[in-house]
Amino acid sequence: MTITAAADGSALGNPGPAGWAWYVNDDCWRAGGWPHGTNNQGELMAVLDLFRATAHLPQEDLRILCDSQYVINSITKWMPGWKRKGWRKADGKPVLNVDLLKELDRELTGRKYTFEWVKGHAGHDLNEAADERARAAATAYQQGVAARSGPGFPGAHHAHPAPVKQEAKDAPAETEKPAEAYEEPDLFSQLDNRGFDAPGTAARAAEAPAEAVVEELERELLGPLVRGDIGRTAVLLHPDFVEIGSSGRMWTRDAMMMALEEDPGERTDIEILGAERVGAEAVLLTYRSYARSGTTLRSSLWVLDGGRWRLRFHQGTPEA
Repeated sequence: MTITAAADGSALGNPGPAGWAWYVNDDCWRAGGWPHGTNNQGELMAVLDLFRATAHLPQEDLRILCDSQYVINSITKWMPGWKRKGWRKADGKPVLNVDLLKELDRELTGRKYTFEWVKGHAGHDLNEAADERARAAATAYQQGVAARSGPGFPGAHHAHPAPVKQEAKDAPAETEKPAEAYEEPDLFSQLDNRGFDAPGTAARAAEAPAEAVVEELERELLGPLVRGDIGRTAVLLHPDFVEIGSSGRMWTRDAMMMALEEDPGERTDIEILGAERVGAEAVLLTYRSYARSGTTLRSSLWVLDGGRWRLRFHQGTPEA
């Protein structure tokens, strides 16, 4: 039997909120994404997850429909040379998206597969279905809501994708640039969906006093584990989040997540000064933060959004 599937990726802004998906039929597909990624990374991840999803059927032929010649050429033409050169290109520069490519190289071992290029956005049913789901995942990350992951492949064990090392730039992999190929820069840290399903999050919002929930979430947001996990940070920050930092700089949600991705910052201890319910769906939290750089008076406005408490506004003022 031959398994025929389309694989596609999507990035809003490229780079920007990104999604990936593979599609066999309405009962057999899977999708995911990250807060910040590129089309190339989405395309690669879609193919990688398809191989993983069918790993329990190694005897079956896998026919992959793909509209990215970058992905097809990377796997079928360039990868052997990159491996011989220590994962470096012909010009000696490191291969981009190397972590995804190495994972793909491992998954290809012992598999029977063929790639078929299809023109994107040209009415091909399977390609359109994969594209629609990849874009939906990217849009979900853009809006800070849970992305639909799909039913997956029957009999498969679907684990969360492993993190991928951030790349500085996503340029053409080789001097030859085929049509429909890799034109975007590359800046992201691959993340899974666990933040959207953090244990007890919705239950806390429903059962505990709002002030206590907000205080716990503020401490969580300031902790090193969450600040180093942009997926969880994306859940805690409202889509319209704004911060006026202690330096006077204004931060948007996307700018804040990108900054934390590069540097999660130092450990911060806090002293709660007050937690006040200012409406049916809003809590104002005030506290003093302590760090090596000094103490800062802070205020955070948390609002109930879709059944979850999310940070809508934050301001910090250095304490004299």
